[in-house]
Amino acid sequence: MNQIFKRALGLFIVSVTLAPDFMAEETKLSLTLRSRSKESPKNVVETKAQWESGKTALIICDMWDDHWCKSASKRVGELAGPMNEMVKAAREKGIFIIHAPSSVVSFYDGTPQRKLAKAAPFAKSPVPLSVMERWGTCWCWPDPKFEGVLPIDDSDIGCSCHGEKCEIREAWTRQIKTIEIMDGDAITDNGQETWNLLQERKIENVILCGVHLNMCVLGRPFGIRQMVKLGKKVALMRDMTDTMYNPERPPGVDHFTGTDLVINHVEQYWCPSFTSADLVGGKPFRFKANKRN
Repeated sequence: MNQIFKRALGLFIVSVTLAPDFMAEETKLSLTLRSRSKESPKNVVETKAQWESGKTALIICDMWDDHWCKSASKRVGELAGPMNEMVKAAREKGIFIIHAPSSVVSFYDGTPQRKLAKAAPFAKSPVPLSVMERWGTCWCWPDPKFEGVLPIDDSDIGCSCHGEKCEIREAWTRQIKTIEIMDGDAITDNGQETWNLLQERKIENVILCGVHLNMCVLGRPFGIRQMVKLGKKVALMRDMTDTMYNPERPPGVDHFTGTDLVINHVEQYWCPSFTSADLVGGKPFRFKANKRN
């Protein structure tokens, strides 16, 4: 009996010893990252990357419950369901989820997810965080040292509704309910809190999704510009985003082509992109109104 027990104990110890390596293999993210060079933006480069899910965060930018622009609100509503399925898959793979509904995080005061963000110990950033304010948070403005001019004219704030344009107003109160907020997730729109959360978990990789790419996804204190400048390995999930672009403005292309131009801009100057298909399989998300070939 003792001999049998010793053998069983030995097998148990071996299995436990091997388990971390086995799990590490299971939690690798296989991503096809698309990028462009600053010098030759028309030359698209795709590379295969393996990211550790336990060292990766997914930040969901400004997927609000409503928007002052009716067409933008409609697209968010259409995007939210597929995005929630993607977030579920990401969470199951061990990716850390940060919900970032800018200027309305107070709606979640007292929730475990908000407390989690507030409780993360202070971590000093390698470069100063943005301090200039815009639209309820600090803001990372375009930096000519890093990027060229955006390829779309969004100076009218980008309402793409036909006919009379929507009136700008404070329309949002929370994140859209379609996207579930679960135990272990965090909620913040603050740059320092975001940095604290990432450093506490030794996160190296940051995935950005949400709206709107030419504005908030790039400019918020947790957005692409800030994360790149902080030294994180950043990627945009390009099918899980949208822009504020009015086709009546230059360059005079349809809304979805305008979005593609901004994605190309990000790939050229800031970070590569990939699609949700790398996490959930199947085909990338596509808006129903996008009738292009």
